[in-house]
Amino acid sequence: MPSHAAARKIEKSVDAYRSIGEAAEELGLQPHVLRYWETKFTKFVKPLKRRDGRRMFRPEDMSALRAIQTLVHDQGMTLKGASKLLSEQGVDCVLGGEARIVAPADSGDVTPTPSPARDMQETVRKAFEATPTSEPATGTTERLESILSDLTDIKARLDQVRLRKAA
Repeated sequence: MPSHAAARKIEKSVDAYRSIGEAAEELGLQPHVLRYWETKFTKFVKPLKRRDGRRMFRPEDMSALRAIQTLVHDQGMTLKGASKLLSEQGVDCVLGGEARIVAPADSGDVTPTPSPARDMQETVRKAFEATPTSEPATGTTERLESILSDLTDIKARLDQVRLRKAA
């Protein structure tokens, strides 16, 4: 009699339905992420629910989840932006690498608004790309304190926006 571990090693057909655990494992995500995306992408992710309440993801759900993962995790899009792009261009365009991510039409030649979050991402990216040395670089502590201060400021701004939207 095969063990449960051996049963999980069996490769499923592309057309097979997947439980939330199998879908999450296949995508390298946590199940709660898939449940959350299901609430945000209702047009694209519609798993069947069995009588016992378990979700079974269809092949088209898996394709949509892969497209969402590409847009959100790989391209850095917001959930709202990913939803809009999927609605406009479709899952197949995203998965085929044909989706065009463009700036809003009304942006024209206007200089983009500075974004503290984007600046912080760039600073962190550069810090990780830096060649490590045996001794900390001059000013490392100051840079880290500056980054922490920037992150704290960004969090405060986000909290204010959330409070305004909740009111």
